[in-house]
Amino acid sequence: MTTVSIPFTSYAESIPEALDRIGAAEICARQTHILIKPNLINADPHPVTTPVACCEAIVHYIQACSDAAIVIAEGCGIPEMTTDDVFAQLGYHGLSRRLGVQLVDLNTAPVREMTNPGGVNHPTMMLPEIALSHFLISVPVLKAHSLADITGTLKNMMGLLPPEHYGRKDSAWRKADFHADLHRNIGELNACRTPDLTIMDASVGLA
Repeated sequence: MTTVSIPFTSYAESIPEALDRIGAAEICARQTHILIKPNLINADPHPVTTPVACCEAIVHYIQACSDAAIVIAEGCGIPEMTTDDVFAQLGYHGLSRRLGVQLVDLNTAPVREMTNPGGVNHPTMMLPEIALSHFLISVPVLKAHSLADITGTLKNMMGLLPPEHYGRKDSAWRKADFHADLHRNIGELNACRTPDLTIMDASVGLA
């Protein structure tokens, strides 16, 4: 595993610098389909959510070195909004139009059942097919969490969970089935699908 950490100046400068240091251009050039997975749990601004400027810098970088088809995909967690509402309010519709990037709602995308041999709570998991067929770049923001201690790239994968399979009738939260044993559940999810590359936005931490 290769990791780098650099001081933040701007997304347009810092994202390419970080990616160049790990040889990401060569990695992206080998891909045909790339999925960028921000943290868009709701429509609150950064640092609750991944800012559109961060994802835009990533898209520019990929397009400069690769012909891969790029999608930005998320499945929001709050019940009062759809993922498309969140995309619209946080500026992702504009990014999609400017750069020709498709937006995908993981809450409603076609799913595939996966066997998870080591799973205690989830010996099988239902995950979006697109998250399994694409090179997956996770783009979380650095923030504390009351149940998980920290939100990072592993917890960011909870956006993959389809509410139809991981919601609960006694909770409005779309992925509430995961909360009862969160640490184990996050581990079991990532045993089925972990990111291929993570770009953590730690320009501002949320305590």
